[in-house]
This record gives sequence, C-alpha cells and structure tokens, in this order.
Amino acid sequence: MIEPLVFEISRPGRCAASLPKLDVPPAELPDGLTRDDLPLPEVSEIDLVRHYLRLSQTNFAIDKGFYPLGSCTMKYNPKINEDVARLPGFAHVHPYQDEETVQGALALMYGLQLFLADIGGFAAVSLQPAAGAHGELTGVLMMRAYHLDRGESQRDIILVPDSAHGTNPATTSMSGLTVVEAPSDSRGNVDLAALKAVCADYRGRLVGMMLTNPNTLGLFDEHVEEIVALVHDEGGLMYGDGANMNALLGVARPGDLGFDVLHYNLHKTFSTPHGGGGPGSGPVGVGERLVDFLPAPVVGVDSERSSDEALFFTFETPPKSIGRVKAFHGHFGVMVRAYAYIRMLGSDGLRRVAEYAVLNANYLKHRVAGVYPVPYDRPCMHEFVCQGRLEGAPDVHALDIAKRLIDYGFHPPTNYFPLIVPEALMIEPTETESRETLDAFADALLAIAEEARNEPDLLHGAPHSAPLRRLDEVRAARSLILRWEPPEQPAEG
Repeated sequence: MIEPLVFEISRPGRCAASLPKLDVPPAELPDGLTRDDLPLPEVSEIDLVRHYLRLSQTNFAIDKGFYPLGSCTMKYNPKINEDVARLPGFAHVHPYQDEETVQGALALMYGLQLFLADIGGFAAVSLQPAAGAHGELTGVLMMRAYHLDRGESQRDIILVPDSAHGTNPATTSMSGLTVVEAPSDSRGNVDLAALKAVCADYRGRLVGMMLTNPNTLGLFDEHVEEIVALVHDEGGLMYGDGANMNALLGVARPGDLGFDVLHYNLHKTFSTPHGGGGPGSGPVGVGERLVDFLPAPVVGVDSERSSDEALFFTFETPPKSIGRVKAFHGHFGVMVRAYAYIRMLGSDGLRRVAEYAVLNANYLKHRVAGVYPVPYDRPCMHEFVCQGRLEGAPDVHALDIAKRLIDYGFHPPTNYFPLIVPEALMIEPTETESRETLDAFADALLAIAEEARNEPDLLHGAPHSAPLRRLDEVRAARSLILRWEPPEQPAEG
C-alpha cells in the first residue's frame, strides 16, 4: 500500500495538536519572523504520527542492518550511553551556569581529557572541536601558531598523502597554507624516497605533515617511524588524522610513535551517534610542544579551591592559545556518551575493540578476495579496499554492485574512495558485527558477482526493492529541490 504524502491529505481545519491557553501576556514578534502565506499542511494527529513513522521505517540505520561504510565506522552504539546522556544532571545543564553549579559536568570533561590523553599518548587534550574535520583545522592552526611563535613565518607547506581524506587538503587551504601531495608506494605506504625528495624541495618551509594511520586503504604504514623522523628533522610537526583510531586502541599510541597532534572522532571510535548531520565531536590531543597553544578554554583543577575531600574544576586558558574554535565548550552530550563508553569497557575492553575490528576486517577480506580484486594484498587493519572490477563482467562497475547490495538488505560500502584505487569498494565491518552477519554479507557479494557475469542488467537497474529506484545523484546534488511541490493538476475539459 502506498500511503499518501502528508501534504496531499491536508484539509482546512484539521489539527494534530492543541496548544494550552497562554498564562502570560502575549508578545509581538519582530517583523520578518512570521509569514502569512506559509502553506503548512493541516492534518490530524494520527496522520502526522503515521507520516513520521513511515519516514523512520524507510531510513536505513545501524539499528536496522549492517552498515559497512568504510572510513566512517558505522558501528552499534550501546543504548546505555544514551541513558547516561539523558540523566537530568547532564541533559539540563547550561553553559552559562556558574562553575560551582556544574562541577559534575566539569569533572566528566576533565576525566575525558585524561582518558583521551592516555589512550593516545599525549600530554593534554581539548574537547572543543565539533567534528573530526574541525579537529583537523584546530590541529593545523596550532601547528601554524607554533612556527609563528618561533619566528618562522616562512613555513607554509603541509604534506598530505595521496590516500588521505579530502578534509586534509581542505583543512590546509582553510588554514592559509599550501598542500603538497606525497605519493604512495606499491604496498600502500607513503613512498619514503618520494617523501625525502619533497622535503628537500621545500626545505625550511615545512609546517608539517598530515598522516592517517592506519590509512584510508586500511593499512598500517610500515614506515611510520621513519616518516615522523624525516618530518621532524626538517623542523616540521606531525599531525595524526585519528579517523581510524579504533584500529589502535590499547595496541599503539600515536603520541608514542612521534605524532605531535591528533584528532579523535568520538562519533567513530568511541561509539557516539554518527550520521544525520551530527552532532559529532573531534577532540585534539597534543604533545608537550603544543600544550600552550590548545584552544581555550580547557578544564583544569583549581588548587586554591580544592580540598582533600574534593577537587574543584575550572576553565583555564593556555598561555599561547589559538583562541576559541567552538561556541561554549564543545558538544557536551557527545562527550558524556564517549565517557560512558570508555568507563564501561575499561582498558582491556578498548583493546578488544581494536582486536575484533581488525579480525572482522581480515576475515571479510579473506572471504571475498578471490573474486573481488584487492590491490594491496597484505593484512589490513579495521577496513579494507577491494575493487568492483569482476572477471567476466566488464560492463559492471562498483556503483552497480553497491546498488545491488541494497536489494540484499545491506547498506552499500563506500564507493570510489580512496581515489588511488579504481572502482574502489571500501569496506569496514567494525567490531560490533557477528560472524554470521559477516558471512551473510560476504555471501551477498559473491552472489552479486555471479549475477554480474550472468545477468549484468540486473545490476545496472538495481536497486529493485528499495522505496526509490536508482537516482541521478549528480543531478540531485547540483539541482537541489528543497521543498515539496504539489503535482500539477490536469486541465479540466
């Protein structure tokens, strides 16, 4: 049954809600905030409830099915985290309250700073950035400020691997710096010889390098210590893109490897909600050289107001801070969820997260590698990249395979990224999926490969069972339709 849209069943006089009578004097709204011609639908309560429930059931979500979106870590979020974040003492605080009235919230933030610093091997952490890309921007701004503080204003180059997230070059440009690309070698690492040549070409101008490790191919760079040493020898700083930190938890600490700054994606590694536009959270951890440049404020301990019975927490401004990068103090509700996740798992549990994430990815890669080419065939970390190029099916592409997966009940993996792999399918199973789910997904991929050879048009027309068939996504992005328009009625007569 195809239900009518809520606009189509609108009739004058119907109302889904009744507002109570005012118990305060009415106030006039400023001009421009109201419209008399806004065509809002008039429907009953049951029609409105059915409309939104129908939309919610149409959406795909991690609570509904497997979501192997590579690089985005779409894993299950324990519901206990949601319960904790909704406790009144957390949910009802306001950033304008006096410090004396929010000591519990500040204690949580201070504890989360310490946890993240310890997990990453850093001296200090700021919780302020609102997302991973925002954490990147914060980190690069601190790197730039560090060099300017030393009187080295000629430094203007950031090295970015060719396998990097697109946010890396965007961050560099927004920071007023220049991107220079570092190529990969045949094993998916940064090419050391090429990196040495680039460093020599820009000697004295290097701000630093942004390195995702494990990288977007799902591979741990085998030369990471040599890369860090080379950049440091040139006077630069190492930025760690922490998007894939879930592969390292309890196993390796970026600070110990020599990274000077790294952002954490709380909405990836630490199991807070991801998708739907946020909110995210991208705290940054820094080594000793950058502690004084952290964005303000950070949470610290006021020794004068502390006692043997209790610490008193307060906001502090580092002496050379780059300033505030986010209104108030970051996305507090996301911090609560991440704190609960860390406390619930403990150090041993966090290590198991990384172990199972790596195990699941390697298992799934092994299941499909004989059919789907794997360009860098060595043990992966938390994700792997294969190609949607199938023997015996020259006209089938990665997009066709991804769309066909929808008919099997799975969300497609990331398509066509990283750019250095043609027809890329980037798959991240995460640690929260069972072997049965992984087997079902692998079986679907293998069945689709067989269909591609025998019935390629079946893939070209996919999906067949989704609420909408294949869309022209390029046209949709370029020709936005942001509101519903009623269908034209045929002329009478």
